[in-house]
Formats: sequence, C-alpha cells, structure tokens
Amino acid sequence: MEKSIARQIAEFAVGLRYEDLPEEVVHEVKRYLYDSIGCAYGATHTKDVTIMHGLYQDMGGKEEATVIGFGDKMPVVNATMVNALMIRALDFNDIYWKEDPSHPSDIIPAALAVGERVNASMKEVITAIVLAYEFEQRLCEFAVPGVRERKWHHATLTQFVSPIVAGKMLRLNVDQMVHAIGINGCHNHTIGCPTAGKLTMMKNTVDPMAVQSGVFAALMAEKGYSGTEAVFEGKEGFMDAFGPEWDLEKLLGGLGEKFKILECSMKAFPTEALTHTHLSATLKLVTEHDISHDQIEEVRLTTIARACDILFDQHKYRPDSRETADHSLPYCVAVCLVDHKITTQSFSDEKLKDPRIWDVIDRIKGEASEEFEKMFPAKQPSRVVITTKDGQRFEEYLEYPKGDPREPMTMEDLENKFNALSDKLLSSDAQTAKRDIIFDCEKYSARDFMKSLIL
Repeated sequence: MEKSIARQIAEFAVGLRYEDLPEEVVHEVKRYLYDSIGCAYGATHTKDVTIMHGLYQDMGGKEEATVIGFGDKMPVVNATMVNALMIRALDFNDIYWKEDPSHPSDIIPAALAVGERVNASMKEVITAIVLAYEFEQRLCEFAVPGVRERKWHHATLTQFVSPIVAGKMLRLNVDQMVHAIGINGCHNHTIGCPTAGKLTMMKNTVDPMAVQSGVFAALMAEKGYSGTEAVFEGKEGFMDAFGPEWDLEKLLGGLGEKFKILECSMKAFPTEALTHTHLSATLKLVTEHDISHDQIEEVRLTTIARACDILFDQHKYRPDSRETADHSLPYCVAVCLVDHKITTQSFSDEKLKDPRIWDVIDRIKGEASEEFEKMFPAKQPSRVVITTKDGQRFEEYLEYPKGDPREPMTMEDLENKFNALSDKLLSSDAQTAKRDIIFDCEKYSARDFMKSLIL
C-alpha cells in the first residue's frame, strides 16, 4: 500500500539531522533568524503585539518559554503566538512567492518555544527551522494555481508545517508526527479576507494562529491523540475539498537533495511582497533624477494582475491603518515620492495624515500586463513611468527586488536593517552582541539562547 503524503513528510522530518545540513544551509538559517529577531524587536511597541502580549500576561500559566525581547515566560503555546506575531507584525519578515505566498519565518517561534520547553540544543532548533522552510515553500508550489487564487490565505499551508516543526522539537516518532499533521490539518483552513480590501490586525495574525495551533497539535500527538492520516489526499481531505490541480512532485520530490531555504527571499521594505520591485524602481528614479513629489503629473506602474487586485483596489487609495497602508501600492509609492525612502515609520499614524501623500496618491495608476503575468513568479517584473508637470518622462524596468536570492541582502544590509529596527531598544554594543550570539547559536542551548534575546 502506498504511503500517505503525511507519512512521507513525517519520515523525512523525523529522519533529518543537523549533521545532514550543508554549511551554507546552516548559515542561511542564522541569517533568517537574525532578520526575524530584528523584526520582532521592531514590533515590541505595535498596538497588536501590545494587545496580544497583555492578553497572555493576564492569563498567566506555567512559565515554559520566553517572549522575545520582553523576557517574561508563559506556556509554550502562548509564547509561540506572541513571538510569531512579533516577527510578522511589521510585514518586514521573509517572503517566498511561487503559486502561493508565505512567510516561513512565522514558524520559527514554534522551534524556539518548544526547544526551550524541552531544553533542546540550538542545533536541533536549526534543524527544525530548516523543516519549516522546506515544507512551507514546497506547499507554496503544491496547488496549481495556488490556494491564494482559490480565495484562501496562506495560513492554510502553515497549518500543515507548524506541527512538523513543533513535533521535531518534541522528538516525536513517525506515527506521532503523522497524527500531529492530521490534527492541525483538520481545522485551520483560513479564508483570504485578512489580506483583501480594507485590512485589519488579522492580516498579520492568522498565520501566527496557525503556528500556535501546530504546537498544540504536536503536544496532543505526544500524549497519544490521533489525527487523520489521509488529511491531504483522503476523501474530503485537503486536496478533495480545495479542488483539482496539484503538483505532488513539488511537494515530495527530491527531499534532502537540496534545501528550499536557499531559495527564499528577505524584505528590504516593510511592505507587501508584490510592492517591492515597484518600490525599488520608483526609488531609483526619484533619487537618480532628484524628482520631488510636487513635480509629479502621473506615475504609471505596470504589474501582474494579482498585484492590481491586491494592491490597487479602492480601499488602497485611502488607507487608514498601517495594515492597509503597507498593502497599498499607491500609498507606498506616494511615500517614496515624498520621502525618497520607505521605513517602518512610513506607516505611523502621523505619516498617514501627511497631506503631501494625499496630494500625490491619486496620480498613481496601476495597469496589468499579460506579458508580465507570464513571467511571474520566476520574475517579478515592474515598469514604472514617471511623468512630470513640465512634460519630462522617466522610466525604469526591474525584474526582481533587493532581497531576492538573485540579489540577496548582504551582511551589511542585514545589520543595517536589524539596527534600524532595534535602535530604540539596544545600544550599539548590545546590537553587536546579539548578532554575534545569533551567528554562533549552535553553541548554545535553546534556553540560553532565548535568555540572550531579552532586552
């Protein structure tokens, strides 16, 4: 009898060892860990993190796992949720986008929190993080077209991956891992509305919820709880319920031959991923030609159809929250025109009231290109044409943004990003110390490592 999909995944996950990982893969895990912790530090004072952290502080409970930065401890499931939200809250963490988008680093807190609970080594945590990227990215290519095109959110993919990561840290056997996947895969299918139209705090929260649930599923499986084995291919399972068109080879083929984390991207801007090439092109034009916002007659951006659908709908021309603004290409481009840069402060309440942005935002137009659609996702093409009031025309064409594996963030880029995100929290010496610990993390236990992240 052919093995179930969940069992094939479980066998690979249980069998993977730190010693199996190439040096470049281990180093890449550290780079994403550094990037993610920086994002978490930057989000410590956001409204959504403040609310969530406060809720769990009020609940109390067993002190099992540390909240990044804050330093307080709470039950492992709760700490996973807070830490995942911190990494995700600024929409500045990593991005992988093929048939579906995802942010694999959302799942890192499952490895850290459970690792701390069981006093694992950071070598075990690194191995679990590799699994997070491996299967999250593979699931992004599994549905053709992706579940995003079927009106579902990518947390629907994360539900299958988070129990693998938590289960690895709990040292589950294959049968237990299969149960964990089956438990979580039964109840975390997330509709697409968190990232459609007018956005709310749920945009950054649904994926951390799927991560949190995966930790709980792995704990259930550890205690003997059973889950549906044929959760992917069975009657009324994932593949049956979500429709036809699946590429099983993309999900299971060549496991262990190379690792998907090497294909993931980092974000140079704290915005929705499809904005990045456009922002890079816009910034190149306005800085090279010293174009000010009050000179603009029109900005025309050529992009793919789904970018127009996600980033140019009516709500995106008058965003009234950070969550909507960082998914609004007109707003983000307007900020680039006004400030010649875009940072986390570009989405502050004060900046959302900047009259210069509202003066120029309606001059920004988007148009879909069938040619560009055929190039995606291998390329993320953008054509930006700026026409000034005196009739000058400036044009830039780019095919992928900074942070893409073809133009990766350098160590200097990562340090600048980390330091900018943490400069209100850490001294320069403390920033350097955190960096050094992260890049030497295999020498630590998970408990000592999490202790080192306290501000």
